[in-house]
Amino acid sequence: MDKKTILAFVLSLAVLILWSILFAPKPAQKTEPQTKEEPGKAQPAQPASPQPAPSVQKMERPADPTAPKAEEKEVTVETPLYKAVFSSTGASIKSFKLKKYHLTAAPDSPLVELVHGQTPLVAIHFDPGAKKDTTPVVYHVDENSLTLEAGTSPKELTLRATTPDGLLLQQTFRIDPDHYAIEHGFTVSNPLDKPVEGILKVQIANLPPKESTSYYSFIGASLLLNNKYEETASTDLKDEKSLSGLIAWISYQEDYFMTAFVPEAESQANFLGRTLGSGVLEQTWSAPLQPIPPGNQFSTRSTLYMGPRDLEILKAIGRKLDLAIDFGWTDIIAKPLLYLLKFFNQYMGNYGIAIILLTILIKILFWPLTHKSYKSMKEMQKIQPLMAKIREKYKDNREMMNKEMMSLYKTYKVNPMGGCLPMVIQIPVFFALFRILGNSIELRHAPFMLWINDLSAPDRLFHLPFTIPLMTPPSGIPVLTLLMGASMFIQQKMTPTPGDPTQAKIMLLMPVIFTFMFINFPSGLVLYWLVNNVLSIGQQYRIIKRAA
Repeated sequence: MDKKTILAFVLSLAVLILWSILFAPKPAQKTEPQTKEEPGKAQPAQPASPQPAPSVQKMERPADPTAPKAEEKEVTVETPLYKAVFSSTGASIKSFKLKKYHLTAAPDSPLVELVHGQTPLVAIHFDPGAKKDTTPVVYHVDENSLTLEAGTSPKELTLRATTPDGLLLQQTFRIDPDHYAIEHGFTVSNPLDKPVEGILKVQIANLPPKESTSYYSFIGASLLLNNKYEETASTDLKDEKSLSGLIAWISYQEDYFMTAFVPEAESQANFLGRTLGSGVLEQTWSAPLQPIPPGNQFSTRSTLYMGPRDLEILKAIGRKLDLAIDFGWTDIIAKPLLYLLKFFNQYMGNYGIAIILLTILIKILFWPLTHKSYKSMKEMQKIQPLMAKIREKYKDNREMMNKEMMSLYKTYKVNPMGGCLPMVIQIPVFFALFRILGNSIELRHAPFMLWINDLSAPDRLFHLPFTIPLMTPPSGIPVLTLLMGASMFIQQKMTPTPGDPTQAKIMLLMPVIFTFMFINFPSGLVLYWLVNNVLSIGQQYRIIKRAA
């Protein structure tokens, strides 16, 4: 392996890392099978084929024109999973705190709040179209609060209103204490003596944070349009974005969490995404309704999801909502690795140990290949004197030198690229874990041991009161990263020394280069590379001992 090859490899690795961070493409669309429902998971919804808008039916209850005007009221809904505040103004959601997730890894840290700013997170309303008044309807609600214990039956929060035109509106939220998903029902009743037309609108609005809590995250709007996943970052929605077609769902994503609206049936609808003057990112899903004849009503159902971007939960809801979790070009590797990590964690109760077990499993799978590579490196050491003679003899004829070198490799049956193989085969796994640690809620704030209390964050022992160049705050001693660099140095010392002095210096610098590269990477990724190095050292030692 000549020095140009080594330099090309190091530069390629650095470019791949930057490319993966900045320009990772979306995975090809795929259809995932439904999973079995588990406690704490969303209630599955069967995928529906494209259907027309819900049909109108005879009214079940007459209009009450004498009903008193409702006043704004807030209803607190609390389950083991979240604490939400519903407002009677527009039957909207003003607050949604997730009880199982904190802002930081500290146990006394505030809970994650999905609503930022004063704009309601979700609002669903009927728009008569011709009217200019956009004031939200104030609903009447009997409950002041709802509290549900784990394992108990779902409860319904019902809000009713009469519009200025005399239409009756009813919204029902079915709260399940064991699921994040909320089943929503909306009914528009027409007690008038003429048909009524209108548009059903769903708005998801939020104020994107100025800084992300994840080193590899997406903040913005997404939807499944015409069976194709679309997403637009909040920074790219300064101008309005309008789309139309078969929409299966829309969502707002922010780091490890999301808010989604999933209609009962995929149907023709319109999507409008924009950033308001206040900085709020607003998404609107709208669909025209069939005319509602006098004495009839229109009813529709949907699912609202506010919670973690958990692959299994989203898959259980159905309608390909799990496509919202994107691992880029590593998707085909990342998702199986994530399932393996979750499997190991299920039995070990520690994602750090799960990463170690995963590393051992990968090492076992590639053991024959790396064993052959290390033996090839040993053979390369034996022919170093012959290579030096060829370099000296043909130092003024590069073409002839390369030809003689290839003939030498063929004679002694060695592969000059064999030394790179152990590192090259780790690259796909490396990038897949890189994406998993930045995108997967399972590893957010996942502790390992001692000072490592968050595998998705950089390794820091002690928090220093000053900044260190090239180190992302908080500054501290990257013990695990330094150990990883030391393991690479030991591995290099065990590797046959190249005959070219320049090449030898480059190889010696690689542990230093990698240490600086990894200093701001998630500690879970550093742990993987460290364990892999230790296993490789053991494998090389075994080969050297047998050859002695």
